[in-house]
This record gives sequence, C-alpha cells and structure tokens, in this order.
Amino acid sequence: MIIDNITDNVAELNDADLAALTIDEVYFDDETRLKRIQRVTAQSGEELALRLPTGFREIKDGDILHRGENTIFVAKMKPTDVLVIAPRSIQEALVVAHTLGNRHLQAQFFDANSQFGAEVMVVRYDHTVEHHLQHAGAPYSRGEYVMPEAFRHAEHTH
Repeated sequence: MIIDNITDNVAELNDADLAALTIDEVYFDDETRLKRIQRVTAQSGEELALRLPTGFREIKDGDILHRGENTIFVAKMKPTDVLVIAPRSIQEALVVAHTLGNRHLQAQFFDANSQFGAEVMVVRYDHTVEHHLQHAGAPYSRGEYVMPEAFRHAEHTH
C-alpha cells in the first residue's frame, strides 16, 4: 500500500469513531519521522510505502497514515532520550543557552503548559552536555519523552 498524503490525526476523531476501528500502529523515531519516502511495517506486519509530497515537514504522533473500512494505520513516535534543563534564573538560562548554542545542539523550548510542566529547554541526551550541566550546577533531569516535533539540525554559517 502506498501512502501519498496525511490528512487526519486520531486526536481529531471522536470516541465513537475510534471504538469502531482497529488501530494498527506504525512506529517512528526522531529521524524516520522526517523522511517523506520510506518503507515501514505496522504492528500487524503489513508493509506500507510512504511517498509524501515535496514540502512535507514531518510525521506527527497520532497521524493517520491510512484509513480502511475497519482499520486505521496510526503513526506512533518512539520516545527520545533527552535532557530537560530547567534554569532557575534568566542569567543561568542565558549562560546554559550560550554554551550549548556554541555546540550547535538541536534544542526545543517549552512553557509551563507543556508535558514538562515548567519553562524548560530540552536537548537530546549527550554525556558531555550532562557533564557540563553538572559542572555548571544547572538543574536538569534525564528522561525519555515523545517529542511533539523532531529535533532538527539548525543551519548556520560562520
């Protein structure tokens, strides 16, 4: 089966519609969720070919890849090993951001209404970053989270 477009997400379906369907999950990691052309295998073992349009940005958790009569193939994101950095002050935030920015790390920022429940900066786990945070005394935690967006490399020039 070839998937050439994603139009819906399970979050948009009501409970009655969901109850009437069998959900077959297709798992993606932080890299594969960005690929517009790929072959994937659903939990049932069925293979799907993705050929999404040019300009496609990324697959989101809960995206419906295909809807059949009784079954939907739904994208599920695998958790990413991350460091959740929660600076205590603007000065601490700026120092950490400056230091990590010099490494050109991919980062995401969240507010108190996020899954993290606080204003935080989240980066992929890296032992050298963890060591720096320990040395700097910046509060952080390590965990596995399904990220709302993939970590993307920030383009830059010097």
